[in-house]
Amino acid sequence: MKNRQSYLNTLLEFLDKEVIKVVTGVRRCGKSTLLKLFTEELKNRKIPKKNIIHINFESMKYRDITEYNLFYDYVAERIPENGKTYLLIDEPQNVIGWEKAVNSFKVDFDCDIYITGSNARLLSSELSTLISGRYVEIDLYPLSYKEYLDFHGIEKNDKTFQDYLKFGGFPSIVELGENVDRINDVLDGIYNTVIVKDVIAKNKIKDEELLQKIVAFLADNVGNSTSSNSIANSLINEKRIENTKKAPATSTVESYIGALEKAFVFYEAKRYDVKGKNLLKTLGKYYIVDIGLRNMLLGYRDVDRGHILENIVFLELKRRGYNVFIGKVDEKEVDFIAEKASHKMYIQVCETLGNDETLKRELAPLLSIQDNYEKLIITNDKTFVESYEGIKVKNTADWLCE
Repeated sequence: MKNRQSYLNTLLEFLDKEVIKVVTGVRRCGKSTLLKLFTEELKNRKIPKKNIIHINFESMKYRDITEYNLFYDYVAERIPENGKTYLLIDEPQNVIGWEKAVNSFKVDFDCDIYITGSNARLLSSELSTLISGRYVEIDLYPLSYKEYLDFHGIEKNDKTFQDYLKFGGFPSIVELGENVDRINDVLDGIYNTVIVKDVIAKNKIKDEELLQKIVAFLADNVGNSTSSNSIANSLINEKRIENTKKAPATSTVESYIGALEKAFVFYEAKRYDVKGKNLLKTLGKYYIVDIGLRNMLLGYRDVDRGHILENIVFLELKRRGYNVFIGKVDEKEVDFIAEKASHKMYIQVCETLGNDETLKRELAPLLSIQDNYEKLIITNDKTFVESYEGIKVKNTADWLCE
């Protein structure tokens, strides 16, 4: 069982704090394993085994716990007489009214609660009302490149970086080496489970074919500005849907994309007007949760590498706790504006700065921003030039391993 130390450290920072810890992320990204690692850490801290209750509702062991009263009774019977109880609960969404049980645990017992979920509906449910202000959400993603190296026990070099760009970071592919067929089988299994369990079933999707077409379109257009209306029209124009069919309603496309976002398959980066200092309502961009998943869906094509790198950088910024936007500066575009409480930076992502024209194009949006926040170009180039006019330049793999 490989360690996810940064996420484990985050959980430990909240150990014994009053807030409920909610770990969310796409299915099979390692949430249950994280709770197992956390359990081992509790044992190492001499927490008695009887004071740790771990329930994984993905297991048939708990198939009879279908309603909140049964959930409550199961836990209440196992609360020890002495000491704090640590409740670790995986995927409780299918238990009717589970939020009421969790809220009651906080009221009735001396307990520290940790929950995982594979759908954002977990926090848009009654739970957010019942425990408003008393929970913290921890976003879990597939392996970063740095974690990928650690899991495989390999060094950072051109080959391992290209493998990461090809196969992605789902933990379950680590033991498969470079067996593309087996990796595809695993990724296909993850994809179908997510689509069936976390998208179609939970959102009562009626047109599965349309959903699959939207997934393929978004995967093929990571890093491109899109809107629900343009997607609907493109599905017809590119013959992704039979010409005999009408373009799907914009509202339907919006709801299906929303369902994919709730299942953490895609993330949207909204556009932000740097000078006007306001969010724009149109032409955001979507990025997929794992680049290996994209390659499985579309085939392993050595094209559009710039947008693939954008996707990798976007996810890494999210892992590092940033809110990420697309920047608009007059008619120019900044690939990413990354913000969190302690830091802000502007980022351009470019596969290579191989000629003066490309360098000038990438520098222009950053140079037009007059504030003093960090400005950075991330590129696959390996160069001794560390900055241009105060704008830092970093190699992609080096930056990912910082």
